[in-house]
Amino acid sequence: MTTLTETGDLKDLAEQAGRDLEDASALEILTWAKDTFGTRFCVTSSMEDAVVAHLASRVAPGVDVVFLDTGYHFPETIGTRDAVDAVMDVNVITLTPRQSVAEQDAEYGPRLHDRDPDLCCALRKVKPLEEGLTGYTAWATGLRRDESPTRANTPVVGWDQRRGKVKISPIARWTQDDVERYVSEHGVLINPLLTDGYASVGCAPCTRRVLEGEDARAGRWAGSNKSECGLHG
Repeated sequence: MTTLTETGDLKDLAEQAGRDLEDASALEILTWAKDTFGTRFCVTSSMEDAVVAHLASRVAPGVDVVFLDTGYHFPETIGTRDAVDAVMDVNVITLTPRQSVAEQDAEYGPRLHDRDPDLCCALRKVKPLEEGLTGYTAWATGLRRDESPTRANTPVVGWDQRRGKVKISPIARWTQDDVERYVSEHGVLINPLLTDGYASVGCAPCTRRVLEGEDARAGRWAGSNKSECGLHG
């Protein structure tokens, strides 16, 4: 496990690994992360599916899987989290915002997600994740380049400048077909909403089913210019 602690060293490490591991398999990338960072590495999951958590559990049994409970999730998402925690060799850690939905409504007014979705995401996603990742040096995500134009250049290993951490996207080069094949071959848990017209699952008030021909992210914040919650940009 690396003993690098300086930001500059970690940034250089991440950028070099991004180049070296560009053609590596997801398991090879995650093995590198486990060997490099040990327990200071975690997986983050929206519980859209458990693909990255499953992959990580194969090379790092008991790995921390961090989940953000925004207070606005579909019941199916919470159920997926609970199922992952029950049946997979991972340690699910649930983060929550400082304010409950009711407390946020009292301070900012009801339905902030409709009036100012960026602020709502900042309060209920971005800030809690920043606080929750404090004890880690590196975190893994399920970002894929084929999901949307904003994710087309996602490195398999990169530098998270805002948080000062190494960011790992082991399935960045995968396609949706690759995901479905892995899910089928390994019996990986997925959110039931993915079989009910949803291609990407976020908070219930800001997520709809996608229409034929739309990309996977089209159902998120539909009707607005917003396409990302701010966790990845």
